[in-house]
Amino acid sequence: MNRFPDYRDHDGLGLAALLRKRAISPRELLEMAIEWAERVNPSINALSQKLYDHGREALDRPLPDGPFSGVPFLLKDVGAQLAGTVTTQGSRFFAGMRAKADSTLVARYKQAGFVIFGKTATPEMALAPSTEGSFGGATRNPWDLSRTAGGSSGGATAAVAAGIVPVAHASDGGGSIRIPASCCGLFGMKPTRARTPAGPLAGEGWGSLSVSHVVSRSVRDSAAALDATQGPAPGDPYCAPYRDHPFLADVGAPVGSLRIAFQHEPLSGVAVAAECIQAAEEAARLLESLGHRVEEARPPGDSEELGRALWVLVASNVSRSLQARARSLGRELVPSDVDPVTWGAVEFARTLKVEDYPEALATIHLQGRRMADFHDRFDIVMSPTLAQPPIRLGTLRTDNPDLDAYSRALRDFMPFTQLFNISGQPSMSVPLHWTAQNLPVGIMFSAPFGDEATLFRLAGQLETAKPWFHRVPEVPS
Repeated sequence: MNRFPDYRDHDGLGLAALLRKRAISPRELLEMAIEWAERVNPSINALSQKLYDHGREALDRPLPDGPFSGVPFLLKDVGAQLAGTVTTQGSRFFAGMRAKADSTLVARYKQAGFVIFGKTATPEMALAPSTEGSFGGATRNPWDLSRTAGGSSGGATAAVAAGIVPVAHASDGGGSIRIPASCCGLFGMKPTRARTPAGPLAGEGWGSLSVSHVVSRSVRDSAAALDATQGPAPGDPYCAPYRDHPFLADVGAPVGSLRIAFQHEPLSGVAVAAECIQAAEEAARLLESLGHRVEEARPPGDSEELGRALWVLVASNVSRSLQARARSLGRELVPSDVDPVTWGAVEFARTLKVEDYPEALATIHLQGRRMADFHDRFDIVMSPTLAQPPIRLGTLRTDNPDLDAYSRALRDFMPFTQLFNISGQPSMSVPLHWTAQNLPVGIMFSAPFGDEATLFRLAGQLETAKPWFHRVPEVPS
């Protein structure tokens, strides 16, 4: 284990197994991750904070005997508090705001044995499907440095794709695990609503739309990480259906013959790029060859109604966070504090009436019931994760002053993913296709509320049938 290709040949559980065998020490492994980060991060700009000494100091104490004991790990710079460090939320407005304690999720990552040594870039307030803005600059896709790594977990996915770590924390409030996973050729699972805890500073994210998990190169790392972090904490307002069987056991387990709804067209009706349609059609043929029944069908729902409900919840919660920060600083929030896209959310929130928020909640709850009815006919919904392959950097930056152009680009790029944040269902992006330009294109699969198990079984089957683990980009260093 003295060469970087060896480090990149293993997933997180594989590295943990080497550590248990004493083939390498946790300190040697951490220094390898740090050295590789120093080599490749200047090209991709994945890290927002280097907490190398924090990781080294963690190794001065005995590590918990968790499934990832000694494995280097990165936190997304939003939604996860690490005691003594700043969570910037991708914004200069939060600089200097240090966490007094670990969030519940971070405590569980530590108990799983992960060694945290940095934080990853995110667009301001996690608002964009591309990680670029005035605060941290642009995170670049390791497959093509001129293109987006996706967002809002773009730093996490760029870091994993580039080989800095095999698995990293991410979160998803409208596609922010699945979008960058698709862009960077990784596996990305958005769990069921409230599968992982948001506390203790919050009971939910974005009115229940957002949930935390990881992005990873292997399916089993994702399953094992969810086993280590799932379940409510004291005081949580609600939680996902209880599961006493490990998700890791589902990876590789028989999946049976699934009834799969193939969604060609998003509810909004926007055009889908030929490469993405081709990728989905190839996936459909693969699924049929594996014994599944694939039928063209479109989920229910009105795109305009659902889109407004989502934006009411997101903008209201973003505005609340910013206003709370302004109050803590003893002043008013002003446009120069944030990027134009973020300020647009604040201004939209100011137009809302008192009944708009509960009306938005009622809308998403009704959509969840519509989807439950849809799943009486289908076990899985399949579509392209995105309507386009990874796009070039620029249009989706949060400091874009042309909000109309930004909104059009947003609509055209990511019309599929939000539906399953609205319904709260588990949904995953699986890296099953690369274009002629060697750009990754993910395929999205979504299951009924609470049924990550079927997704992990299907993902394990696809990982065996069409492996992707050793397909990695060459990153300039």
